[in-house]
Amino acid sequence: MSKAINKQRCAWPGDDALYQKYHDTEWGVPLHDDQRLFEFLILEGAQAGLSWITILRKRDNYRAAFDDFDAKRIAAYDANKIESLLQNAGIVRNRLKVQSAIINAQKYLDVRDEFGSFDKFIWQFVDGKPKQNKRRSIADIPASTPESDAMSKELKRRGFKFVGSTICYAHMQATGMVNDHTTDCFRHKELR
Repeated sequence: MSKAINKQRCAWPGDDALYQKYHDTEWGVPLHDDQRLFEFLILEGAQAGLSWITILRKRDNYRAAFDDFDAKRIAAYDANKIESLLQNAGIVRNRLKVQSAIINAQKYLDVRDEFGSFDKFIWQFVDGKPKQNKRRSIADIPASTPESDAMSKELKRRGFKFVGSTICYAHMQATGMVNDHTTDCFRHKELR
């Protein structure tokens, strides 16, 4: 149960305890850990066409199936590993999404080598600091922004898959590159 049970929060977690915990402790918190940034990139791609709560409920299964998002190990997955993953009911069993995780691991390693860290690369789209938004309601939150458009374009140029602008914006929200907690939410002020 969330410590913030009596506090006003964004409307999207509703009454779901897992969603509330994620909202209260993770979503929108500036993240600068390469492996966790990579994890969110893979999970956001897996979420395409599905609800985030579906992926959130499967996150522990993803961590187990994808070697705790160790990009070097994922980049080396072969056809046998892909087939094994496609039999794993604990993850989204979509061949394109599984293959994209491997491609994205390879491209992530390239970016990390070029920039010294994935963090340095990905945070450049918000000039290295969280963008503080003042959204009054969920209806005010866009699906994409010029920053997510730029991120998507650059990731695609580098060969990443499942990185459309909407997925990139969700990644920016999840990793605290933007503060999209609504202004009536207790986390908005805490994350300013």
